[in-house]
Amino acid sequence: MPMNPLINGSFIGARQKIPIIHRSLKTSSIDYTELIEIYTRDRALHSGKMLHAHLITTGLARLTQFACKLITFYTGCQKIIYARKLFDEMPETNIRGWISLIGAYARRGYHQEALNVFYEMQCQGLRPNKFVIPSVLKACGHVFDFETGAQIHCVVLKHSFENDAFVVSALIDMYSKCRKVEKAKMVFDGMVEKDLVAVNALVSGYAQQGLASEALNLVEEVKMLGVMPNVVTWNTLITGFSQKGDQMMVSKLFDLMRIDGVEPDVVSWTSVISGLVQNFHNDEAFHTFKQMLVQGLTPTSATISSILPACASVANVECGKEIHGYAVVIGVEDDVYVRSALVDMYSKCGFISEAKTLFYKMSERNTVTWNSMVFGCANHGYCNEAFELFNQMEEEKKLDHLSFTAVLTACSHAGLVELGQSLFHKMQEKYKIMPRLEHYACMVDLLGRAGRLTEAYDLIKTMPVQPDLFVWGAFLGACKNHSNIELAEVATKHLSELEPDSAANNMLLTRIYADAGSWSDVTRLKKMMKKKKLRKFAVPKSAELQTNGPEVVPMIRDKECFPSVSPYTSSELNAQYPATSNESRSYQVAQAF
Repeated sequence: MPMNPLINGSFIGARQKIPIIHRSLKTSSIDYTELIEIYTRDRALHSGKMLHAHLITTGLARLTQFACKLITFYTGCQKIIYARKLFDEMPETNIRGWISLIGAYARRGYHQEALNVFYEMQCQGLRPNKFVIPSVLKACGHVFDFETGAQIHCVVLKHSFENDAFVVSALIDMYSKCRKVEKAKMVFDGMVEKDLVAVNALVSGYAQQGLASEALNLVEEVKMLGVMPNVVTWNTLITGFSQKGDQMMVSKLFDLMRIDGVEPDVVSWTSVISGLVQNFHNDEAFHTFKQMLVQGLTPTSATISSILPACASVANVECGKEIHGYAVVIGVEDDVYVRSALVDMYSKCGFISEAKTLFYKMSERNTVTWNSMVFGCANHGYCNEAFELFNQMEEEKKLDHLSFTAVLTACSHAGLVELGQSLFHKMQEKYKIMPRLEHYACMVDLLGRAGRLTEAYDLIKTMPVQPDLFVWGAFLGACKNHSNIELAEVATKHLSELEPDSAANNMLLTRIYADAGSWSDVTRLKKMMKKKKLRKFAVPKSAELQTNGPEVVPMIRDKECFPSVSPYTSSELNAQYPATSNESRSYQVAQAF
């Protein structure tokens, strides 16, 4: 019997064509449930909506069994408004309905919405059980809501849920994400029987806090208790040491994995690549990527989106296009994270037209994608377009702290001081986003470009955090542009404290003295620099790095980065994404910026 007798025609799923016969024929509830799960897995929104319509006409949509499945389906298709509406229309909203909605929100990344629904559930007088608590704790961890997470922990203890492995693992994960790893360790130590899920949660917490050595020690301890690490454990350790830039330890972990009978997989290699890129060891990242291909592993969308920022950092658009071509070959070009990384790469390499082409062709965009495009427009002088994109983001409620950094950059380049100040206050008052160092750097640059140096200096003095190189650097640049020697000396003093081995800031102050005709100060400063043996450019740590990992294959010097894997050459991609006559100038502007 066919699975879904609805109307004459057919459902077209993402994987198969399922025939539909006349609605008068019957089918079982199991068939409908399985069909909803298929559409959820394939995100087949149109087919799922047709099935939902049929269930409404038959009266089955009101049953909790189907309503809960449909809530999961709509959430999986990013239609949280439909999911919430369906939940509100359920005639009897029992605990199962609440669990479905909260769980669906938490699984799909709508963490604040999950917490809001949980608060509503409590107002209805429903007591949380061990099935809903893991989802709530997951949401708490992702939005760093330590207070609510600690209250849930009290509920766990009150109702004796502390022996449930899923609840305990969720507690450890929540405390770890909220940077309370010592509390996570206390929960772990209180477990009567430690399992691998809990171990991985704590190892991840240590790695996230940069405590990679503690994570490794934990793994060694639990091995003695008979809990053997799996590939997830090893990959988490690799991520931790990669982010610290400890390539010697990463190489050792690869060996330890193999000794334990666990072969490094594509996630292992991607973690190494990501860590290298984060630490600006771009050549090593390219080499590792090539070595992974030599090992016969196929990169995933995560691998591609991890390596592309390396191309952006060194403005190597040719290599970026080779990786773009390879993404097309393996079928991940349309992945939202890959597209976001491509938009970012083309923008930073000066090819803003290609970035726009990719952006506007995307059917799905996340916050990272929007931010990349706003940054690209701002940095290339398309400030009005940057503002329009930001307004669209605001309408779609996709803003985060980087969104404001991007739009403040646009304000700075356009000289719109009042708008920038308004957005700076709006970020704090309406969106409750506390300013970070990059926001202050943007505001100092904005005020400095407008010649309002006193206001910029006052803002720096009122910062709740210690100003960094970017804040003082923006201020020193503004002082040079407006020939303010007194404040330039203040900025240089702070920069010298932050970068004692660099002469670059003193060199800039020398130019300010020279422009003002203060030659005695120029002579004095040059003598001081010579006496301290300051270098114009400090030697980067990457120059001192000794890669002790697996032998790598040089590739960045090749004529083509990946000639053996991608049939798409740079010229073919140039034809698909042609550069405009202004691109060379745009590239120079991006480099100068």
